[in-house]
Amino acid sequence: MTIPKFQEITLPMLKLAADGQIWAMSDARKKLAQYFQLSVEEIEELLPSGRQSRFTNRVSWAKVYLEQGGLLSSPKRAHFQITEIGKVVLQNPPAEISIKFLTQYSNFQGFRSRTLNSDSVEPIDTGSDTPEEVLESAYLTIRKNLAIEVLQRVKGCAPGFFERLVIDLLLKMGYGRAGGGFGERVGQAGDAGIDGILSEDRLGLEMVYLQAKRWEGTVGRPEIQKFVGALHGKRARKGVFITTGTFSADAIAYVQTIDPKVALVDGKQLAEYMIDFCLGVSLASTYEVKRIDTDYFEE
Repeated sequence: MTIPKFQEITLPMLKLAADGQIWAMSDARKKLAQYFQLSVEEIEELLPSGRQSRFTNRVSWAKVYLEQGGLLSSPKRAHFQITEIGKVVLQNPPAEISIKFLTQYSNFQGFRSRTLNSDSVEPIDTGSDTPEEVLESAYLTIRKNLAIEVLQRVKGCAPGFFERLVIDLLLKMGYGRAGGGFGERVGQAGDAGIDGILSEDRLGLEMVYLQAKRWEGTVGRPEIQKFVGALHGKRARKGVFITTGTFSADAIAYVQTIDPKVALVDGKQLAEYMIDFCLGVSLASTYEVKRIDTDYFEE
């Protein structure tokens, strides 16, 4: 069973309220989860923002649209109750209470009119996604395309620039900070496989050694073993191997069983880190999503 779309939730939610009682949203979510036979993992699955579960978000929007259509009312915060209109609908219920179905009610027409006039976004009339899901899906698409472009730019850089780039990235991530910490590029002939050195702590007591490979293909276990050998030569306990390519399954399995500890960062993860820590990218625009402060309106 997959998580139902919000328009698939509207009719079961209205049927819950058929008893005429005032339902708490928390109780309704439990009943609806049982109705749709959702697993714990499905119930707890988060939106990309990580701030709310997808199921909770969809149940909330089902309630909003039923209320805007006049089928439900909100007698108090986070509660709902069926209305006379809702009772009439249940006498001959449709297969699904969609946005198209709700447009027959003047209350909902007014809601849609206000929505369109305010240039806000509402779910497409396919029952697919809630407004938050539409927004976050668009964000993820933009981020994915940006990551591809970032990686392409990095791959086009000179090897020396790439080595400086990874030092800059690790500095932005919190390594080599002031007060004893530092970051140094050492990649050159005779560097024994070490391209950079950073301090992990402010006193410079724990050093992290880097190797940066601007490769198009796959980095295998032999390359990682060479790097580990260089770490042993420095008596180092920690290392980071960064590449614009990928790592073989054998290389990934190898670093999980060795000492010193070695972190592997492939091209995809490198681009994600650069976006997260604003290296090589700049802020284009910011959108704030706000909700009503129900506590303020409590009398």
